[in-house]
Amino acid sequence: MFQRPFPLLLRLSPGLAFFQISFVAFITATEMPQLHRHEEEKFFLNVRGQREALPSIRDSPTKQLSVVVPSYNEEKRLPVMMDEALGYLEDRQKQDPTFTYEVIIVDDGSKDQTSKVAFKYCQKYGSDKVRVITLVKNRGKGGAIRMGVFSSRGKKILMADADGATKFPDIEKLEKGLNDLQPWPDQMAIACGSRAHLEKESIAQRSYFRTLLMYGFHFLVWFLCVKGIRDTQCGFKLLTREAASRTFSSLHIERWAFDVELLYIAQFFKIPIAEIAVNWTEIEGSKLVPFWSWLQMGKDLLFIRLRYLIGAWRLEQTRKMN
Repeated sequence: MFQRPFPLLLRLSPGLAFFQISFVAFITATEMPQLHRHEEEKFFLNVRGQREALPSIRDSPTKQLSVVVPSYNEEKRLPVMMDEALGYLEDRQKQDPTFTYEVIIVDDGSKDQTSKVAFKYCQKYGSDKVRVITLVKNRGKGGAIRMGVFSSRGKKILMADADGATKFPDIEKLEKGLNDLQPWPDQMAIACGSRAHLEKESIAQRSYFRTLLMYGFHFLVWFLCVKGIRDTQCGFKLLTREAASRTFSSLHIERWAFDVELLYIAQFFKIPIAEIAVNWTEIEGSKLVPFWSWLQMGKDLLFIRLRYLIGAWRLEQTRKMN
């Protein structure tokens, strides 16, 4: 009896689709982005406007804390965040003179006056405490943070968004979470700020469609990449210097989904991770367009998993830190 081809095609189609998607993921996989710096990106300006060479993550730390602030067209929102952060850091230093810090604002190719606004803080507090790195072209949030991390001097490195959505004093919660993870294997540990405890409240304020997108994204993160972390996207994360060097040295994604790959890498290297509830407020001016941004991030999640699965990207346990 002649068998119709359609049932056979239906049985083959899932495997064929997986092969096609994997093939696309493989041929479009980029090499790990090298930390190429344009000549202007190798320096920062001191308070006198003179150029000084940026340090390297490979150097020994000389500060207790580095705060890396990625900024793209943030001339309006940045001052609120900086005033709160520097107010807190200065008060902490007065109470404990042994506490040292730096804030690194990375202007990610902004089209507005972000660098000028940021440089005013350098002039006020000094270039030992506040430094501005102005990127020649936009790299994406992950790429900007990577540039700041690799130019930092801190034993611990905090990622903090320029919108100031997370209350800066909550860094103490992250520090406690980090300390609770000790002993740190190879001096590596990460504390992630989390908004998961605010989920019920946010659902009440969101449309059904946005809530559906949120749950879909969380499921994809759990299913494809990162287990055990409910909020991978909060921009408030504290890393030991060693953990930052190891993870950012292996990072491929430079835009919005970089957080997920960062934590995927951390879990691969068995770096302990704490998820810590932080105070968070919705700030106007988000650069994410809900549907298209979540669609792009969903694609990135699938490709992250596939590229590691098929060997287009590789992680090695013996990988040396940059």
